[in-house]
Amino acid sequence: MRLRALLDTDALGLKLLGGEDELDRTVRGVMTTDLRDPSRYLSGGELVLTGLAWRRDAADSEPFVRILVQEGVTALAAGEAELGDVPDDLVEACARHRLPLFAVHESVAFATITEHVVRQVSGERAGDLAAVVDRHRRMMTSGPAGGGPDVVLDLLGSDLDLRAWVLSPTGRLIAGPKTAGHALTAEACGRLAAEHLTATRTGRRAPHRVLLGGTTYSLFPIRSTGRPPQTARDVRETVLSDWLLAVEADAGDWAEERLDLLYGVTQLIAVERDRRDAARTVRRRLAQEVLELVQAGAAPAEIAARLRVAAPVLLPGLGAAPHWQVVVARVDWDGAGIEEGPVAQALLEEILVAPLSAGPEHSDRIAVAHTGDEAIALVPLPAVSTEHDGSETGVLADALLESVRDPLTAGLNDDGRLTLGVSAAVHSAEGLRGALEEARHARRVAAARPGRVCAAGHQELASHVLLLPFVPDDVRRAFTARLLDPLRDYDRRHRAELIPTLEAFLDCDGSWTRCATRLHLHVNTLRYRVGRIEQLTSRDLSRLEDKLDFFLALRMS
Repeated sequence: MRLRALLDTDALGLKLLGGEDELDRTVRGVMTTDLRDPSRYLSGGELVLTGLAWRRDAADSEPFVRILVQEGVTALAAGEAELGDVPDDLVEACARHRLPLFAVHESVAFATITEHVVRQVSGERAGDLAAVVDRHRRMMTSGPAGGGPDVVLDLLGSDLDLRAWVLSPTGRLIAGPKTAGHALTAEACGRLAAEHLTATRTGRRAPHRVLLGGTTYSLFPIRSTGRPPQTARDVRETVLSDWLLAVEADAGDWAEERLDLLYGVTQLIAVERDRRDAARTVRRRLAQEVLELVQAGAAPAEIAARLRVAAPVLLPGLGAAPHWQVVVARVDWDGAGIEEGPVAQALLEEILVAPLSAGPEHSDRIAVAHTGDEAIALVPLPAVSTEHDGSETGVLADALLESVRDPLTAGLNDDGRLTLGVSAAVHSAEGLRGALEEARHARRVAAARPGRVCAAGHQELASHVLLLPFVPDDVRRAFTARLLDPLRDYDRRHRAELIPTLEAFLDCDGSWTRCATRLHLHVNTLRYRVGRIEQLTSRDLSRLEDKLDFFLALRMS
């Protein structure tokens, strides 16, 4: 607002004592002080209110006014309650430095002036920002992105003096103020994400207010629709993948217009999120193609050809084919009605971003597919090195778990569970099928543990499981075909269910009674089927060696 508008407001009781030619100056804020040197609290553009307690004699006016001018103050308003009239020495000092000076009648409280200025300035800023947000939104929806979340947060900081951060559901910092002293610690980010997920799962209405370290934050969900959807939709479909906007302010007493503005900001950030997700389409398709080839038992050469196509997309500029790791994730919700595969896919794409990496695009080197209720990530590694303690670099199950456990436990509440399995690194297409099997085994190990979020790596697997991934595919096919193909052919012709019977028999450690009970068969029927298996394969299921061969063949098939 301009000084002229202040002078024209009768309720403020201001009388102009000097600076009539400067009334078109803009007021950006207001500050009350009686310090002899208030420079540390000034940022420029303020209307300074003073009761003159700093003035002991006439010599004090000149240095006080000089400090105000050096700091870019717009005008000075002096109260008449202390001295009756504004001293001439202060009037003369302001005139020399061309600083507009007002007298404030003793019947007018400084709080009245402060409230008026703040209300006017905030309204103008909010209107300006709303116009900018609307213009930016239209520009982004019709053309290229406008600079990402950082641009929007800069607008909030410059026009509304609000510090804000965009966080992932795992507590990763995506965007935030770059000014020194305004950073959020990793612990604070994780706490805010956990509080947001807890509030969302319990159905509390946004924005969610959180007191953290003596500071109040207001948390806004970032969804494509801005405000919470009015249609009945299960929040579990997106709660583990939606970003959030954390604002350092208490939004509990905000006017509806200000809340609408912040929801508009979340919509603007959501546009950037949608663009990033759209860019993942190619990587998802590559992962799906490779996964289908691996699961179909395709020749290593065919899988290698597909990986050569994927490598430049995931690691541009890399000359040689990278090493690969496989990470398998599964999200299990109590009850039916939720397609869990896409939920696990979106979550795994977020989890595999390095937790200390800021920015929205650090997941460009991850390709995640889903099949059924399971998400499978192909993680390319430019190189695999060994640390001094003998451990390999790359994706580590313990590190993944540590970075996401607390926030995601809050999001899973008491009706969800996340389990993760991580394979060892492999250097060729020939090992990829084994890596997938290894990651799946590791996830099953994690699923056997207590807790809402569990992970296991290849180091924790039993010895026979650890060996299987390194058996070449042609050896696998020959071994399993020799033992299992006669049984499969017989099952196709006679519907005899010899393969399921074999699996159950081995799982029951060769106990006739337990196996017959599990299969709901008479023991004699079970003995007939086992005899047929031994006849077709020329093996003896009473011998440990033959049992082990069948066990491994089933695991590799």
